[in-house]
Amino acid sequence: MQISEIFKRVGKLKVFPVITIENTEHAVPLADALIEGGLPVIEITFRTNVAANVIQMLRQERPDLLVGAGTILTVENVRKAKDCGAAFGVAPGFNRKVAEEALRLDFPFSPGVMTPTDIEAALDLGIKVLKFFPAEAMGGINTLKQIAAPYLHTGVRFIPLGKINLNNFQEYLKNDFVLAIGGSWIARIDRIAAGDWETIKQNCREIRHLLDGPE
Repeated sequence: MQISEIFKRVGKLKVFPVITIENTEHAVPLADALIEGGLPVIEITFRTNVAANVIQMLRQERPDLLVGAGTILTVENVRKAKDCGAAFGVAPGFNRKVAEEALRLDFPFSPGVMTPTDIEAALDLGIKVLKFFPAEAMGGINTLKQIAAPYLHTGVRFIPLGKINLNNFQEYLKNDFVLAIGGSWIARIDRIAAGDWETIKQNCREIRHLLDGPE
């Protein structure tokens, strides 16, 4: 199985905000802050009751924003992600039933992996975009290099998440086998709750500056 066009788009953006949102009224202004800051991509985690509604709203109100669903733990979660219009899905771990359902639905899906056994289970299904989680707790990019090395010839790519921040994200992206990184620091839950869109916008702009260099 080849990497989907959706994940290729994620790879071009290189960094995506991982968002836990509790109020649907925050969805559109948050999206606007990300778009204006130069990161038109978002992962909405299924950790709140409003997540599916937010995904559906953003797909309708901000069609240029690439919207994914995170914390997909069950078959029902992956079906809901597909139904509400998420462009891709991400999970913290590898659940074969969930992965198989994503494949059945032709839904771009990145399960979480932490060990060679996890990687081989995903590759056995033909899934080649894998979330490495929790990245920093497991030793960061040095651990990922060691774990990934035996599988690089398969075309597998990784999306590391977990305590990645402005100070270390570039170390991950220096490696071709890293497709992109995700981070919650870009739009923290307290900044969203406070409606601090300017800080979120500036976080995105700082990331873009580091990725693209001075204009």
